[in-house]
Amino acid sequence: MRKEMRKEHPMSFTPLIDPEIKARYPDFHLISIVVRNAEIDVPDAQALNDTIAAAEQAALRDDAQRDAHLAAWAVAYEAFGTKANRTPCSAAALLKRVRKDGSLPRISPLVDAYNAVSVLYGVPIGGEDLDLYQGVPRLLIAKGAEPFDTIQQGEMVTEHPEPGEVIWCDDAGVTCRRWNWRQGRRTMVTVDTRAMWLVLEALGPMSAIQMTATGEHLMGLIQALCPGARIETARINDSTTSRVP
Repeated sequence: MRKEMRKEHPMSFTPLIDPEIKARYPDFHLISIVVRNAEIDVPDAQALNDTIAAAEQAALRDDAQRDAHLAAWAVAYEAFGTKANRTPCSAAALLKRVRKDGSLPRISPLVDAYNAVSVLYGVPIGGEDLDLYQGVPRLLIAKGAEPFDTIQQGEMVTEHPEPGEVIWCDDAGVTCRRWNWRQGRRTMVTVDTRAMWLVLEALGPMSAIQMTATGEHLMGLIQALCPGARIETARINDSTTSRVP
């Protein structure tokens, strides 16, 4: 049972970034958000509904700032050998889906919140269940042997990233392939999630001020949905890059 799997998490949950990634992508920066006690209790859903509606409307309009940021992600993907038109970053994929379907996919309130903010600002956002996470996040260059659990034709399978691919990992394996393209199943956020880690990722065209606004919007939605949540945030940039094994 999920309740039996609940565990204490370290108060400091700072992702580690391989210096090689910073050397290749010097304008990369992120916001890390840890949410504890993420219990949806008498939620105020109006802010979420308004954000979803705004994201769906924004997806249909040209936005020079958003599009420049997504174009930068496409260039980054090409740099490590991935064709961005076939496997786009998560924000670009969501934007494409909204334009095709006319609406954001509805999964759960917390996932819907970060998906809506992702589309609205053009920022890739990932979410991981901390009760299922092993160790701290590491962003690194894949060697090609790391395990990644996913679903193919309705069956759980284990894949491996391409050597040279940028991946997020924990101690048990890959949690997200191709930087922020596809998350694994093992640590995915579900309706049972009560502690989670969110990562908002940006490249040069997205300024620190714009990223701060994105993070504050998302944290406001979470606090409205989960009044008892404890939220901690940190910005990761050049000065806080750490070496990973």
